[in-house]
Amino acid sequence: MHSLDALIQGQGPALYRRARGLIPGGTQLLSKRPEMFAPEVWPAYYSRAKGARVWDLDGREYLDMSIMAVGACILGYADDEVDDAVVAAIRGGVNASLNCPEEVALAEALIELHPWFGMVRYARSGGEAMGMAVRIARAHTRRDVVLFSGYHGWNDWYLAANLGETDALDGQLMAGLQPAGVPRGLAGTAIPFQVNDIESLRAAVRGREDRIAAIVIEPARGEDAPDQYLRALRETASELGAVLVFDEITSGFRMCAGGIHRRYGIHPDIAVFAKSMANGYAMATVLGTETVMQAAQTTFISSTNWTDRVGPTAALATLRKYRREQAETRLIALGQRCQRIWLDAAARAGLTIRISGLPTLAAFGFDHPQAVALNTRFTIEMLRRGILGFRQFKASLAHADADLDQYATACDEVFGLLAGLSPADLLSTPPHHSGFQRLTRE
Repeated sequence: MHSLDALIQGQGPALYRRARGLIPGGTQLLSKRPEMFAPEVWPAYYSRAKGARVWDLDGREYLDMSIMAVGACILGYADDEVDDAVVAAIRGGVNASLNCPEEVALAEALIELHPWFGMVRYARSGGEAMGMAVRIARAHTRRDVVLFSGYHGWNDWYLAANLGETDALDGQLMAGLQPAGVPRGLAGTAIPFQVNDIESLRAAVRGREDRIAAIVIEPARGEDAPDQYLRALRETASELGAVLVFDEITSGFRMCAGGIHRRYGIHPDIAVFAKSMANGYAMATVLGTETVMQAAQTTFISSTNWTDRVGPTAALATLRKYRREQAETRLIALGQRCQRIWLDAAARAGLTIRISGLPTLAAFGFDHPQAVALNTRFTIEMLRRGILGFRQFKASLAHADADLDQYATACDEVFGLLAGLSPADLLSTPPHHSGFQRLTRE
């Protein structure tokens, strides 16, 4: 078992202290900030990763029972099949004056899975793909207003919701997001409504009927969206002549190959994918009906790095393995077992927890006044036992039954420990952050 002092004095926390003076916010992604897990203790950097395991800069090995690259590595880290395809593509030239044929093959494969769509465009990250989707919707409708629920990234179109009410986005997963740098002229162009609440949507529509370009939602994150709600969204968008956009950056490939909306039988006009579609390689796509997607030719959407060969190659290899292995069956079973591990360990320890999320996006929370401190101490104790543990678990195909056995034993130990601690003894290090917070330079 690793000591707390050894973790704090590791090379990762030391490097992160340097990074905070060189990189605004310390990292490129909020979800990878150590402050989101266990400040001053989380190892911050990896030297290598394989399967379901990660090695830190000090050579310590961890079983990853946390976010698995924020959900990107659906097959597991450094999957041989995907990596071999990418290495072959690299040796054939990552980019050239001509286009790579893989982008056509990928388009055909994605449309085969989603035959209600007719065309695709590519990007390399979820945020820029969402920006592209909203631009296409606005170009198609020649309108400006976007109604949305859920979290959709860092772009101006989304953060504009906080220009009028600075806390408008707080109920949309990520609290504390500020619209600094977003032009004030965008005020009133992004209007939030509450997830799974059709009356909230209707209130957002009222008085804006002829100005709504798009309705944007996450079709699932914490739970499956109710059928009646999705059908009402589809009907509302059609009545308004607005584009219905499903942000599948998180939900895609978690419960089935492609979009989770395949399970619902309710089809949007546009769906956006990124993260797990290429098992950690930079890749994103916007799929849509031909009528809507042709609007991309009426506006300027273009990037050199959207034409590289690596992303489409990785996505094709990921999709082939995912479908061949019927990965969703394994992923769902792993997530369900993890949820049972949490519930059983908490019951034995006498702790009350709440389980949330789809099985493949499982999460728990302590029902306790010191929940943040308990979360943080849970993470620290898992690190001491060689596990990247967090209040979320994003399953991958690389997780084995033995990994869940190891995790179950650790959860029993740690939940029992937490139950016996007084509030004063819970933490000797800072608690984790719960949302976006500005970091000062040290």
